[in-house]
Amino acid sequence: MRGEKCDWRLLLKTSPQWKLHNVLSVTVGTMDKFVVVNKSKNPKSCRSDLCEQKDEDLVGVSSGEAESPRKRLKRNKTGGGDGSPAPLVAQQESVSDVALSWKQIRAEGLNCDYTKLFTKSEADDILLELERTLEYFSGDLTKVQVFGKWHNIPRKQVTYGDPGLTYRYSGVTLSPKPWTPVLEKIRERVTQVTGHKFNFVLVNRYKDGSDHMGEHRDDEKELEPRSPIASVSFGACRDFIFRHRDARGKSPSRRLEPVKLLLGHGSLLMMNFPTNVYWYHSLPARKKVLAPRVNLTFRKVLPSLKN
Repeated sequence: MRGEKCDWRLLLKTSPQWKLHNVLSVTVGTMDKFVVVNKSKNPKSCRSDLCEQKDEDLVGVSSGEAESPRKRLKRNKTGGGDGSPAPLVAQQESVSDVALSWKQIRAEGLNCDYTKLFTKSEADDILLELERTLEYFSGDLTKVQVFGKWHNIPRKQVTYGDPGLTYRYSGVTLSPKPWTPVLEKIRERVTQVTGHKFNFVLVNRYKDGSDHMGEHRDDEKELEPRSPIASVSFGACRDFIFRHRDARGKSPSRRLEPVKLLLGHGSLLMMNFPTNVYWYHSLPARKKVLAPRVNLTFRKVLPSLKN
């Protein structure tokens, strides 16, 4: 494409295979390739098949076929063998079986599950509806406070959720707008396959590869303790990087490799406890990515907590 402006709608059509070099990864069946653990070059275009390369090996993280988060939730209903709290029985029984191919992503303190949540056709329609209906924040809500200074957020942002909730991070208090039909549809699918009912969603829209998100942990006090965060992605594939808290900075106390994922169109990444205790995550700038991406992180926010 050589730098010309890319219409994101074109990304919803097939394009020639983009070959990835100097990357180690893993593929499961027809599911998008998503794990990258070594350094790689930036994507050369805004092609939609960025997450479809096929390599064999995985280095630095444990990976394998996984039971679904929903089955794990039901198995632990009387108290988790893995230390997780017992879920509500009513919540378990309301969830039907859905056949998906799940992949575990494990490292020291890292506990994530990945799957393709929507078919390409479903994801295409949802992305169109999100682009048509979402109303993003403006004014002061487009800024965050970092080390005492206010900065513009390098992306668009908005929250939706149940009435009466608030969510505070980086000096900004966010109150959710009412759920929309398309957001309800996505939330219901997430609940169906995971068994978790979320009451809040943070939406980030990245217009192209220049929009990004810095390293952070989702550990705000408003979040229900030990609850997972469900990250659903639509549009351009972007790399998503986990970095252990002891391996950050110029003089880290430990040498731990970052874990890099490619999150595909219509995918779901479950970030389970204790991931946000030990690992920071980011979405780095990628100037050669010319298409937009919309990401939704569903959360369980405590309704009665006072700020």
